[in-house]
Amino acid sequence: MSCNRKAITLGEACSRLSSGKGISASNIHEAGRYPVYGGNGLRGYTDTPNFEGECAIIGRQGAFCGNVRYFQGTSYMTEHAVVAVATNSNNTRYLAYLLSTMNLGRLSGQSAQPGLSVKTLSKQEIELPSKEEQDKVVAVLSALDDKIKLNNRINENLELQAQVLYENLCLAHSAGPLVSLADLMDYAGGSQPPASEFIYEEKDGYIRFVQIRDYDTDSHLTYIPESPRNKLCEEHDIMIARYGASLGRICSGQNGAYNVALAKVFPKEKYYREFLRCYLSSRVFYEGINNKGGRSAQAGFNQSDIKSFELILPDKTALIQFEEVAASLFEQHLNLRKENIKLALLRDSLLPKLMSGEVDVSEIDL
Repeated sequence: MSCNRKAITLGEACSRLSSGKGISASNIHEAGRYPVYGGNGLRGYTDTPNFEGECAIIGRQGAFCGNVRYFQGTSYMTEHAVVAVATNSNNTRYLAYLLSTMNLGRLSGQSAQPGLSVKTLSKQEIELPSKEEQDKVVAVLSALDDKIKLNNRINENLELQAQVLYENLCLAHSAGPLVSLADLMDYAGGSQPPASEFIYEEKDGYIRFVQIRDYDTDSHLTYIPESPRNKLCEEHDIMIARYGASLGRICSGQNGAYNVALAKVFPKEKYYREFLRCYLSSRVFYEGINNKGGRSAQAGFNQSDIKSFELILPDKTALIQFEEVAASLFEQHLNLRKENIKLALLRDSLLPKLMSGEVDVSEIDL
């Protein structure tokens, strides 16, 4: 890559650098024509947009202050999202990638009010290569991101297929016996080692430490010393978030030890596994466990809560047949998830090197 880079301010690189507009909570819905983006990302959907095109969205306030995401399409941008659109001589998606490496959250304390100000952002100096080189870099990185998005869409479809099969199974056996969820499964919470034991790279004698946040990002993975006290999970296991904002969320296992906020599900029969995975992923269970867990000072659930759930159990032959089909769908889902982890790690390793010019984009063969 050429070393010819131009140092300019972010304000000079943009044709637009400004916050969105406020929107009433009553106008934000779970479904709608246009996504609504705020400081923490997607807030919901609405029927009236205020942005069309492509941009970098910078979280101005909230837990994800300084976080950057690329957007293309039609949407509503709130006052807590800063919209950055590159000039014609620059590539907006390149700008989004570059800004994502700059730790913009560190700037949040440089204004009178907590959060990022547009004025502060506009003064940040950046170095940009030619538009041609920006386009080449974007072609490489976006190929990885687009493949990740495609895999995610396929996985959403696989999950939908499994849920449809599950619902059809339940309808076909609606006259079956009513059983307690506790008759079908046990569960065990994880462990919580001291933070002083955490390291952030692989090392002999250490194992992966799985936390609920790891299902949203594969950056900054945590490792802890191997120990008999560790509670272990594997990639085919069913994991459930026991408390907090993710209460009731169902995830697949990841090879390693899991923390106290997660519980591992133990089916009492092998052919219960995918049936349980689908039931625990259903809205009925999610809303029920949140209703029970939300009654306590700290949202959570215990063994007595599990015992209070009742469901109709199909016969053994039907469950075995369902297990075979649903397990095949899950295996496809798992393989795509593994591929996405590799793609994300490759992207994250390339990103800073491409932004700095350390790696010549012409030398990359994906």
